[in-house]
Amino acid sequence: MASERDRAVVRIAKVRYWRATDARVVVDAWRRSGEPLSRFADRHGIHSRRLSRWAAALEAQEPAVRFHPVRLVERQERSGPSGEPIEIVIGDGCSVRVPPGFAAEDLERVLSVLAVGAPC
Repeated sequence: MASERDRAVVRIAKVRYWRATDARVVVDAWRRSGEPLSRFADRHGIHSRRLSRWAAALEAQEPAVRFHPVRLVERQERSGPSGEPIEIVIGDGCSVRVPPGFAAEDLERVLSVLAVGAPC
């Protein structure tokens, strides 16, 4: 029995013009398959050149993964939400001070802005 993902690839393969979201489904399915591009494309009735172009275009859009140096300090016991803030030192004198009870989504947004090289 074909999975939902396989059915999506078959449906998208029949469409004349792909949106980036459609192409991402097909490219991801190809990468997960472990097959050579040409074999996967032939099996799904897709021109291998089309799949190759979309794979390259989507890869160019993906942001590079960046790691920041981390320095471990002595662990301090915290006493609930009224404790001290967490301080994340990013480098070059930049740091982020996170108060108790922070929203994780807010911290993710701040760190993503800093990850793309925004000045502190």
